Amino acid sequence: MAKLYFHYSTMNAGKSTILLQASHNYIERGMQTFLLTAELDQRAGKGRIASRIGIGSAAETFTTATDLFARIAARLAEGPCACVFVDEAQFLTPDQVWQLARTVDDLGVPVMCYGLRVDFRGELFPGSAALLALADEMREVRTICHCGRKATMVVRQGPDGRALKDGAQVQIGGNETYVSLCRRHWRAAMGEDVSRAG
Repeated sequence: MAKLYFHYSTMNAGKSTILLQASHNYIERGMQTFLLTAELDQRAGKGRIASRIGIGSAAETFTTATDLFARIAARLAEGPCACVFVDEAQFLTPDQVWQLARTVDDLGVPVMCYGLRVDFRGELFPGSAALLALADEMREVRTICHCGRKATMVVRQGPDGRALKDGAQVQIGGNETYVSLCRRHWRAAMGEDVSRAG
């Protein structure tokens, strides 16, 4: 039975690596996949999903205006597709998440989404919030803070290396801009006194 999956984490946890490996597993068994990524994130080049460890693949892009149900239905009309993979899923709109849910329900194709859960302010991205509400299965992709604890938050750094508290929710960047932290160290980076016990 087809399902809508949401694999979420902070920055630099290896989401794209896992996506590319999963797609490769299908292809290795003679099945076709359909890869989508957000057009606004072109760090690896337009229409490309790439991992920090050096692997990558071409993908079609989506914007907030893309009807993903129609796009996937058109792809299925061209031939069999065993699974749809969506990278940078935090940039989906809530309507697009519903379109992916309809893809699963009405077209019978599994959809695997990979993205961030929260932004640098600790707030849910709209696409991630919709996926948390609608996904059939959710899986956390774990990474660690510099202290060794599980990282669940991310800070956006300014040019001086200090954590920013304000700004647009979306700003494309990598290790030079974002750092994944545990909640305690995120709170400290945001200026909260975390030295008190209890």
